[in-house]
Amino acid sequence: MSNSPSSFALYTRAIARVEKIDELTIRMRTREPHPLLPNDASTINIVSRAAATATTAQFDAGAANGTGPYRVVSWVRDDRLVLERNPNWWGGATPWAKVTKRVIVNDPARVAALLAGDAQAIEVVPTADVGNLSTDARVTLAREVSNRLLFLNFDQARDVTPFATDREGKPLERNPFKDLRVRQALSTAINRVAIVERLQEGLALPAGGVIPEGFFGSDANLKPDTFDPDASRRLLALAGFPNGFGFTLHGPNDRYTNDDKVVPALAQMFARAGLTTKVELLPWSVYAGRSARQEFSATFFGWGAATGEASSPLRSLLATVDVARGLGASNRGRYSNPVFDAALGEALRTIDDAKREQLLQRATRIAIDDVGIVPLYYQVNVWALRRGLVYEGRADDQTHAWLIRPSR
Repeated sequence: MSNSPSSFALYTRAIARVEKIDELTIRMRTREPHPLLPNDASTINIVSRAAATATTAQFDAGAANGTGPYRVVSWVRDDRLVLERNPNWWGGATPWAKVTKRVIVNDPARVAALLAGDAQAIEVVPTADVGNLSTDARVTLAREVSNRLLFLNFDQARDVTPFATDREGKPLERNPFKDLRVRQALSTAINRVAIVERLQEGLALPAGGVIPEGFFGSDANLKPDTFDPDASRRLLALAGFPNGFGFTLHGPNDRYTNDDKVVPALAQMFARAGLTTKVELLPWSVYAGRSARQEFSATFFGWGAATGEASSPLRSLLATVDVARGLGASNRGRYSNPVFDAALGEALRTIDDAKREQLLQRATRIAIDDVGIVPLYYQVNVWALRRGLVYEGRADDQTHAWLIRPSR
């Protein structure tokens, strides 16, 4: 699609060429062994040539129709998407002939629409409402641990970073985040259990790696760093900052569950370790672009593993930026470690599943020990539906109308 605001390079760069075998079969040839090709290909929806060559505006206006269970009838940005059943879908008849997906950003309004019957199902149930909804006879809930990791990025590329200062507010002459001891200090200053219990109301899991246990490539031996502000102070002193320093932590205020509460809470935790931390929260529409241009020094982000395994965050968030290979596309801190890159590259080329999983675990340990990013927690996704409907929660955060079904 021309003029696309995003890229699928991460999932397609391994493909050297594509051959048409017959009307229903293609063969993809990769430049080297790439056993994750089926996973990568699953992230890309099949659309027509017309859709693939459409502009963004044309795609939004209806060219998006492909081979899925529904076809687009109309879409009004930031308001609603209307779908109708696709009679040619290979999966058979879907439960609903017509579906309207509404955009209700305001949390109380979304819950109110469900309780009033104006909406039959809602996603991203506010954590504060889960308790009451779980006892409401009009409602059923579905929940699932997400493979979305919430984490912190720190500028590790520039010798001087724009939002780091001394305690008096004067710009620092060196970038403190390039020092491993500073990154370790920041991680141990975070009380992940408090974030999960108090801010996420138990609907999250503290994170020590890049993907939750149970997913391919996860490592049960990687535990979240222990909250220890005294250890943080000692590490800062060893790094040459016995009195701490100041920096600004940037984050979105409308992207992740309770992001507008989590980011200020992190700043308060850093203060206990002797760091003066300012907070600047921005709408995602502004924040995403500015962070992609590396305008910030410290950022709060989330990443969902679209392929359902550990290489997704490793390739995107921690691999050295390599545009030609689609690596490091979301590595906003510009972390770079050749030892990690080599371990990840070996994993990506390894056909044997068991060996590849071990290699992914090794690559993860290298990056986490080096504090390439600071893992915080994994979300727990919650859906609420009117009584009489059921939905099986998904780790990929997706809500598919054709999977919402009448209860038997």
